[in-house]
Amino acid sequence: METGFVHIYHGEGKGKTTAAVGLAVRAAGAGMHVLFVQLMKNGASSELAVLRGIDKIEVHTIKNTYGFTWNMRDDDRIKLRAKNDRAVRALIKAVKEETHQMVVIDELMAAYQGGFVDKEAVLSLIQLCKGTTELVLTGRNPAKELLERADYITQLRNERHPYEKGIDARAGIEL
Repeated sequence: METGFVHIYHGEGKGKTTAAVGLAVRAAGAGMHVLFVQLMKNGASSELAVLRGIDKIEVHTIKNTYGFTWNMRDDDRIKLRAKNDRAVRALIKAVKEETHQMVVIDELMAAYQGGFVDKEAVLSLIQLCKGTTELVLTGRNPAKELLERADYITQLRNERHPYEKGIDARAGIEL
């Protein structure tokens, strides 16, 4: 099988993480080892609880306890950036060791566009994966240079969502 393609799930719509989770499950079902890393979020997603129970999937979360980026203090931004940078360095090491056939970086776009991760390290990771490791990136507003490096690009678009009516995220549906 030819490997090492870059996948991007992006857009304003619901389902980017869910799509990446589905692809990770499919890969594990085919015998691939998957490393699923979630940046920027608190790691409490119900999807991650299921992934953790799948033998061939390894899950790591940054455990962002600082809240939304627009509410963060400067020192919290620095701490979150450091956590994300450590995660990307660990991913580079894992790809070099060839321990996983798929790497998923959930919410990379927010980290990349917001300056919460070393952009050069991300671009190095993408280059390193080409031809060896499937790389799946998710989030809103991908940078042009990420789109240019992608082999698959899927945009999710919101047409209607209960949030517009003031309904909060629900466990098992959005959480």
